[in-house]
Amino acid sequence: MDRIVGIETEYGCLLSEDEPHVNSELWPAKVKNYLFRKADAGTIDLHYRDYEEPPGNGGFLLNGGRLYLDMGHIEYASPECLHLHDLVTYELAGDDLLQSSLIALGAEDRVSFIKNNVDHHTGATFGCHENYLMKREAQFTPPILGTLLTFLATRQIFTGSGRVGQSNPLAFDFERPQSEPQVNFQLSQRADHIVNDIYQWVQFNRAIINARDEPLADYRKYRRLHLLIGDSNMSPYANALKIGTTACVLSLLEEGRLPRNLVLADAVQSTRDISRDPMQRWIVRLESGKTIAALDVQWEFHQLAQKYLHNSSAETNWLLENWGFVLEAIPHNRHVLIGGVDWITKKWLLEAFVESEGLSWDDPWLQSIDLEYHNIDPRRGLFFGVTPGKRIAEWNNSVRRPSATHVPPANTRASGRARAVAFFQNCNFPYVINWDSIACDSRDFLVMGNPFETYNDEVERFLAKPRATNTSSDCTDR
Repeated sequence: MDRIVGIETEYGCLLSEDEPHVNSELWPAKVKNYLFRKADAGTIDLHYRDYEEPPGNGGFLLNGGRLYLDMGHIEYASPECLHLHDLVTYELAGDDLLQSSLIALGAEDRVSFIKNNVDHHTGATFGCHENYLMKREAQFTPPILGTLLTFLATRQIFTGSGRVGQSNPLAFDFERPQSEPQVNFQLSQRADHIVNDIYQWVQFNRAIINARDEPLADYRKYRRLHLLIGDSNMSPYANALKIGTTACVLSLLEEGRLPRNLVLADAVQSTRDISRDPMQRWIVRLESGKTIAALDVQWEFHQLAQKYLHNSSAETNWLLENWGFVLEAIPHNRHVLIGGVDWITKKWLLEAFVESEGLSWDDPWLQSIDLEYHNIDPRRGLFFGVTPGKRIAEWNNSVRRPSATHVPPANTRASGRARAVAFFQNCNFPYVINWDSIACDSRDFLVMGNPFETYNDEVERFLAKPRATNTSSDCTDR
């Protein structure tokens, strides 16, 4: 992949009938406090990050990532990763941190964390945000943005997590939605909640692309593409396809290789239409007035990536091969994607359950099963009970690495940041840790503006400086 990428995952919290439901916001706070104050998984923030993130709300982790509370739920942000395998590994580390905390707190039978994107009872949505570092000189003209939106709207045919039913969120202008036919099952959990194509204020107007320009790096060289459209994936294989194919398309964008005349008439409506299409033909209308199938759109992007990116790395070759494998299997042999593509896996499980129990698709029981598919507890999550084929199983098993909860990627600035986290765990100095800098004593700071650098030596020298309060009681041996 050779592109700095990070992913942010918001987790729902599900309580058993034995646990008072007033504790649904208490348990995320308990787990956060356990990780920072008991498990020594990282260093807690000592300062306000913004008005919604007071001191103690979260902090940076020993793996270089970050964990914090966001409006009552836990959010985990992976460290910066340079390679696809690492990104998927460090995304899974968030699951491991939360589940291990529940076990240590003796709550694993009463409390569950759910890695999904919808609350069937309140209609709320949880985010899965993707972050891609890009060259500052990358051109974002309307045709280029339109083509990127076409890719993002159609990739859900293999990245969607699937959901039972539908949501009808109000658009930004608060128009009441028109009456719509019942949707039994759809591809994407986020599709119903996306009401704009590109926008900056995301809390009440979720867009496919968040427009804020916050590179968390040298702004003269880099920009950060922040995507809100993606579902959280239980399948590491699907997560790899989601991130990897998008990274390929961004490389095509930077090289001026995107396809021409492939702009949707309405990217938001197309996103929803694809997700809800009961016939799964996934036909979208282009700005030119022509129609095209989402599958054909993805083949066009795949063919260009194959032409210009093949052999750029072994990892890219793996991605291109598996992208083509999935696009071929979706119309011809969907069964081989069970355990690999989440919406296909979930639909297969639900259809079997509907048939065996004689249920209708509006039975509330199916919503409970939908949630349990996303339970990160391997003993209970329905995803973990599925046995995929060899190709998918090998990938899913290869990216699970227990050390990823406390050891950072070795080839990005997450490595240097993790050294600072470990140092400040054992020191009484006031500190500030950010994605692109660290500070000590509120006066001395180190800027880390290049995410491709580890900053290991620079961080070591910075931390070794003599300081006025540096006595034997202030630090322990590292």
